[in-house]
Amino acid sequence: MTRISSWTVVLALTAGAAITVQAQSPSQGAAPAPAVAAPQSVITDVRAAIAKNDFAGGEQILTAYRKSKGTTPEALEALSWLGRGALAAKELDQAQAYAEQTFDLCEVALKTRKMDDEPRLPIAIGAAIEVRANVLAERGARADAVSLLNEALAEFKTTSIRTRIQKNINLLSLEGKAAPALEAAEYLGAKPTTLAALKGKPFVVFFWAHWCPDCKAMGPVLAKMLATYGSKGLTVVAPTQRYGYVAARKAAPAAEEMTYIAQIRDQNYPWLKRLSVPVSEESFKRYGASTSPTVVVVDRAGIVRLYHPGQMTQEQIEPLIRAVVDDKPGTAAAGGGRR
Repeated sequence: MTRISSWTVVLALTAGAAITVQAQSPSQGAAPAPAVAAPQSVITDVRAAIAKNDFAGGEQILTAYRKSKGTTPEALEALSWLGRGALAAKELDQAQAYAEQTFDLCEVALKTRKMDDEPRLPIAIGAAIEVRANVLAERGARADAVSLLNEALAEFKTTSIRTRIQKNINLLSLEGKAAPALEAAEYLGAKPTTLAALKGKPFVVFFWAHWCPDCKAMGPVLAKMLATYGSKGLTVVAPTQRYGYVAARKAAPAAEEMTYIAQIRDQNYPWLKRLSVPVSEESFKRYGASTSPTVVVVDRAGIVRLYHPGQMTQEQIEPLIRAVVDDKPGTAAAGGGRR
């Protein structure tokens, strides 16, 4: 994968090495923080330091942890949070440095384990890829960011981070393009109509999960949009997928989970009973729906006007829906990059 090499990172490849980032941090010039013992939860403690904009303190916490316990997957996830924190603070050089360090240390770890042997390594490397791409995008190199993400997708397509990488590709490039097809071999309710067959109608694609409280909270908003704009052609396509469990995360076979999904639909989304619900993990991967819900607004020409991971309020989504209903695709959404 192409490296971002304009910033120097001193890699900490051994368990006891210091984490050195040559960047101007917000805390530079302050008195050194006191020595910190290895924390009980390095991720929690590093994130607490980030919340105070104390990146030097977060580095020191992580260094102490690594001296005690080594470069564990937990340490790598904590390091990835430093990158995410620096990106949020618009410290782009620092974010890039943390992300490159995380990525390279993760690749060292991948020499002795598989990506999905445990959950923290995928989180760390997924975040590192995400931060590297977003640093490029923030610097105005969106095409380079998408290229980096596509390289990552090719490298990690058979792993759990495929959906996360695709989400970031879509955030930067899906708006203004045709809505990707959905897989609909399995479904609840009536047989789904293809998205291509919906051309001429505006629609919302609402990716939801049976366990998701934000999805349930957004359900009434979409029900109101259908009630208000359905007479003007608006419809909702509501894909979901199986997760291998039902209530209280009790493991369940496919048939039992499908019954449970239908129960959740009937209880929380009664308006969906008259619509089709495609059930497909592949559709979630294709749309990068690693965040639940993920909302996609599509105009009458089948062009994506909004790609939005996360819940939306009526105040946020209604102007976009009104625009596509009124055939004003140019006003529905401008560019990608929402997270």
